[in-house]
Amino acid sequence: MSPVPSPPPNFEEAGNLRQQARAAGMDPDYWYAVEEVKRVKPGSVVEVVFWKRSIALFRGEAGSFHAVENRCLHRQLKLSLGEVEGCRLVCAYHGWEYDENGRVVGMPDLFGRKGVPKLSVRSYPVQVRYGLVWLFPGDPELAERRQIPDIPELEGPGRWACVPLSFTCSAHHSMVIDNVSDFSHAYLHRRYRPFDEANLTRCETIGDDVHLAYNTRVGRGRISGLFVDHEKVDTNYMELCYQYPYQRSNTDDEIKHWLFVLPMDERTTRAFFLFYFKSLKIPLLPIRIPRFAMVTVLKIANRTLIGPLLSEDRVAVEAEQEGYEKHWDAPPIEVNPVVRAFQKVTVRKWREHLARETEGADARA
Repeated sequence: MSPVPSPPPNFEEAGNLRQQARAAGMDPDYWYAVEEVKRVKPGSVVEVVFWKRSIALFRGEAGSFHAVENRCLHRQLKLSLGEVEGCRLVCAYHGWEYDENGRVVGMPDLFGRKGVPKLSVRSYPVQVRYGLVWLFPGDPELAERRQIPDIPELEGPGRWACVPLSFTCSAHHSMVIDNVSDFSHAYLHRRYRPFDEANLTRCETIGDDVHLAYNTRVGRGRISGLFVDHEKVDTNYMELCYQYPYQRSNTDDEIKHWLFVLPMDERTTRAFFLFYFKSLKIPLLPIRIPRFAMVTVLKIANRTLIGPLLSEDRVAVEAEQEGYEKHWDAPPIEVNPVVRAFQKVTVRKWREHLARETEGADARA
């Protein structure tokens, strides 16, 4: 009977950069996409998780979004098991009511009390942008200073077409980030060919951002390539950036994307992709698809091309997670220097966050 392998080390015990990266969380003092707007109907509540922290995201009947710690103070039930009435979140057990600020504002049975006691759970700043719901899980005083990334192409009357796409994978967030910017895995996508013949031309860390670029053939798939006007768009070069904690790419200012990861725990990540295009052409014709039809085209593309392509990545990183958990002590071997650059930023940012937490605890003691 073979021995059961020991689990991977935690962050403090990790002996090398890869082990540290695979155990690191993400700095909560940033805005994180937590759900697609369309998936939370008015008058409903869902559970979202940021690094092992359960949060109840609810939408008032009038449409506004709010987020509170996901527990009722009475018996500790998850508030996401309850219901939304007006703009209040009601616990499923005894009907305790919480407002958008997490305050208890109603109890069906007070047992002779003259008023509702002053009790509250933590609330979180929430914004809606680009079809996504964003939450700030860190210090609320920093929420106004730290901004959601500006994507001017997705705002205003001339905005580009974009249909968000999201999925949950059983893998650490650093594996997802590594995958999206490491073009050495073109073999995985040999069927769809989103990129091939990649040659890294830039890898530079500036502050918390890792900038990189590839000379590569973009959008050469048998079907997807028909929608790209290769004569007018330079699809032989792509710039990317790990703009902690986000990731983005740009192909000739015509084809762009952002990836927003939601780290749930050491082996679970939610990924939100925004792919957006200035224009696409009608296959076999030198005519661009009308702007009013682009959203419909992207919805079809998400189902038939982009979604299946990302499913290949999801299967790969989930397999990588399983392999890491069994062979975490194997010597790390990387052929693409961008992976090590990403991991250095991820580890440094997590270490800085832990240091701030320790300083704060010492100051309160």
